[in-house]
Amino acid sequence: MSEQALVEPAHAVIGSRMPKHDGAQYVTGRVTFVDDVTLPGMTHVALVRSSLPHARVLGVSTAAAANRPGVVAVVTAADLVGLAGPVPHTSDPAAVGGQQVEIPVLAADRVGYVGQPIAAVVAETVADARAAAAAIVVDYEPLPFALEIDEALADGAPQLIPGGAGNLLVSGGFSDGDLDAAERAADHVLTGEVRLHRAGAAPMETRGYVADWNDREQRLTVHATVQNPHPFRGAMATALDIPEHRIRVIAPHLGGSFGHKTHGYPEEVLVCALAKKLRRPVKWIEDRAESLLIGGREMRGRFRVACTADGRVLGLGAEIDSNLGAPAAAPGWPMTLMAALTLPGGYDVSNCTVGWRAVVTNKAPWNGARGYGKEVACLLIERALDLVAETTGIDPGEVRRRNWVRPEDFPRATPSGVNLDSGDYPGLLDALDGHVDLAALRAEQQRARERGALVGLALAFEVVPELVDLPGTLLSAQDTATVSIDPSGHVSVLTGVTSPGGGNDTGIAQIVAEELGVPVSGISVIQGDTDRCPYGFGNVSSRSTVSGGGAAALAARDVAVKLRAVAAEMLHADAEQIVLRAGSAQVAGNPDATVPITAVAHAVYTLGFILANGIEPSLEATRSYRPGNIRHTPDARGNIQPYATYSNALHLSLVEVDPETGVVTLRRHVTVHDCGTVINPTLVEGQLHGAVVMGLGCALGEESRYAADGSPVGTGFKTYLLPRSTDVCELELLHQETPTPFTLHGGKGAGETGVGGAIAAVAGAVNDALRPLGARVTTMPITPEAVLDALAAGVQEGAQQ
Repeated sequence: MSEQALVEPAHAVIGSRMPKHDGAQYVTGRVTFVDDVTLPGMTHVALVRSSLPHARVLGVSTAAAANRPGVVAVVTAADLVGLAGPVPHTSDPAAVGGQQVEIPVLAADRVGYVGQPIAAVVAETVADARAAAAAIVVDYEPLPFALEIDEALADGAPQLIPGGAGNLLVSGGFSDGDLDAAERAADHVLTGEVRLHRAGAAPMETRGYVADWNDREQRLTVHATVQNPHPFRGAMATALDIPEHRIRVIAPHLGGSFGHKTHGYPEEVLVCALAKKLRRPVKWIEDRAESLLIGGREMRGRFRVACTADGRVLGLGAEIDSNLGAPAAAPGWPMTLMAALTLPGGYDVSNCTVGWRAVVTNKAPWNGARGYGKEVACLLIERALDLVAETTGIDPGEVRRRNWVRPEDFPRATPSGVNLDSGDYPGLLDALDGHVDLAALRAEQQRARERGALVGLALAFEVVPELVDLPGTLLSAQDTATVSIDPSGHVSVLTGVTSPGGGNDTGIAQIVAEELGVPVSGISVIQGDTDRCPYGFGNVSSRSTVSGGGAAALAARDVAVKLRAVAAEMLHADAEQIVLRAGSAQVAGNPDATVPITAVAHAVYTLGFILANGIEPSLEATRSYRPGNIRHTPDARGNIQPYATYSNALHLSLVEVDPETGVVTLRRHVTVHDCGTVINPTLVEGQLHGAVVMGLGCALGEESRYAADGSPVGTGFKTYLLPRSTDVCELELLHQETPTPFTLHGGKGAGETGVGGAIAAVAGAVNDALRPLGARVTTMPITPEAVLDALAAGVQEGAQQ
């Protein structure tokens, strides 16, 4: 639970720059994370995890561990029977025609990946728990395994979904128009492939849970690193067979999330079950190796694009396959679906056929990761547009301009059924050109090439669906907030959305400050406590400021009506004349007729029968907000519209490649971003900086590699290579505001834009640099080894020609 009073000046309202209100507390170590939670009698958990990617479990020897000092309990799957059921799915693939998979808390007779939990040790200290866990011996019978998509789909592949039929978890697709006819009419039909390797979210703070069972009250309290406390509570109620109202979930401050802390993990159920079993508080904190087990993004996209000689795209065909790793209850698999739904992005392409397949292998499972599949869609369509530009000889920016949906054509339904809400895509290019002078930049590039330098320049455009609402799940675009004012005039906002550290609570406070006319310093925002906050859907799909802010605005407006009515009595005016501004209630046009809002609030509580006789005697309101542009009823083609808003951005990357070492140096990266109405530019820029850097990491270094024996290689930040500050140039950001008609303030999500565009721009720039040598890269990350291999292949291909 996060509750902080804001301390910024009274004039900070919508559109104003304002630093994150508790930023100083974060950077000075004064906020409370889950690992800071200590309860009397607390015990600690260490897990025994599989050392093989696929095996039968013949036995688990626990006697030596049970006799170790400090050990409270040793638990295997047999000990959880009747105490904890399987892990509930956040988004069940069976609901959309996929295979039914039951996810155990602890593996009983079979393991499907290196790192799968098999047993747990509970001890008085972390060191005691880990020492005892090391004494447990697991007897395995190794089974054949598959690490790659094609291996898992091959004839004779091992069955990796227990009781299932093959290793295809779920698949789908859509088709609109006539792709075959478009290809016949085209001057060119171009094909290609792009690959994103496995990468994780890598938040600064790993996951953690502290569970405490109160036997007297028959009640469970869980301090958890979760983005969605209320849905998490429901999942624990299902898994433990406890009434939901007997569970309290408290989500303290989070040190980043990026999808990693969406619920659906075995450990969260395990810790809660152990607390109930032992009647003592139980704590588990994920270490970095465990955190890096959780993957995402490993996808392959194959495409064919039909175009005319003047650069007009007539049709697009695409197949997207994902390597999910082992089945999981976390919402990883829908990233494949969302990658497909995003195509063809913001381009006006009428003839499209797109298929997608989510494939199970023996790598560790996925959870959601920032970008949520849309990054591979961006990489695919931008690679296709670059091929069109190369083939036709038309400038890449002009090719995009000729194919974008026009500003006057919004809202615009795409072939996948999603409804693009608003945008001015050509305006992004105009703004970018005005900032960098593209012609001058190309001339500079040419001079560098004449000196022998491998300099590359590329554009990449992305449209990012945000505010998801999936039918039949607790992934929703709507939310609820309560706004109240106490007799002293202090405002409290209790909201169902949470913050992973990005500052949406600051944005919500600004929204409420504008509605009530109070200083932001007089507002507290309370999040992340299921006992205090109204039911909400937490933080996912960049929904918090739009949905949570929308609900808070409506509730604040209800409270403002009461303030105006009482202030009118105090100022002998009509309520319609009262303006709430700068901490005062004023009569419009009469600056001398004013009363502090604090005095109005006090009067509501103390002089109600005199001044507030005509209103409900409370300065409190609860409202829910649901954005528009969501459609769950299938259209004529069977498609739904699950996203409310569509942010967009245009990126430019300038890189230099060293042909001797293969090292790629990022010289310049510019982003023009449009998330509709900007509530707080500082917060948006912080989100965009982080997303772009995450994309740069995926493009140039981050990779969760696996050895041939099925074990993960990236177990820490020496082997999983995050970008360092010295790896990233100064990021240049520009804003364009094209408000959406479907949200209260015209704002859109701003948390995911940047990942896909940065990946695609860097990949395009590297290919532009290598083009004179006949080399090309299609697989991320673009490591020095990958560049050298591409250069060698280009030389060999040239020699054969």
